[in-house]
Amino acid sequence: MSAYEKLMTVQWKLKAPKGQRNNFGNYNYRSCEDILEAVKPILSEVGAVVVINDNVIEVGDRIYIQAIASFIDTEDGGKISTSAYAREALSKKGMDESQLTGATSSYARKYALNGLFAIDDSKDMDYLNKGDKGSSNSQKRPSKKLSADELYKKAGEIRVQGGQYESLTLLEVEEDSPDTITEWFRISDKGERKDILKAIIDKRKQ
Repeated sequence: MSAYEKLMTVQWKLKAPKGQRNNFGNYNYRSCEDILEAVKPILSEVGAVVVINDNVIEVGDRIYIQAIASFIDTEDGGKISTSAYAREALSKKGMDESQLTGATSSYARKYALNGLFAIDDSKDMDYLNKGDKGSSNSQKRPSKKLSADELYKKAGEIRVQGGQYESLTLLEVEEDSPDTITEWFRISDKGERKDILKAIIDKRKQ
């Protein structure tokens, strides 16, 4: 088989589980490690390996990680590559600079692997789960109503897990892509999530 035929076989057989959980958004998602663990046995079957390399790219005062995932035929050396980019957040609570770069690299590598193995993550919500209604117990539990300023402050503490804006706070997403925050607000159900998004949008108008 050629490298492309082997890659087609891997794409057909690969089933990568969503082994990670976003508790705030209430959805499951897959990580780079989930994909690699699932694909290794199939690579052994077809006679191929995957090699991933990172490049650090500086644009203005922001750092981007470019991940290049290469599928290499061990018989003839044929290689097929895809790449993906992720922007490094300015800071993340509980992480030093090396951990922050590592998290950004993992995200970029995941999406490079998604492209290489034709994995579709479009059903994963970056932040919200439109259909989440919560349990009956949580719906009955009274909660303190936060002020607009408190909600806005909370938006600076909540970080996106999974999807295009992974590791960024909601305020950083707003800074880069206000239309995204507006869309999340539009599709969000009533509750604290919607209130937080509204607080961000209202602050924008001030």
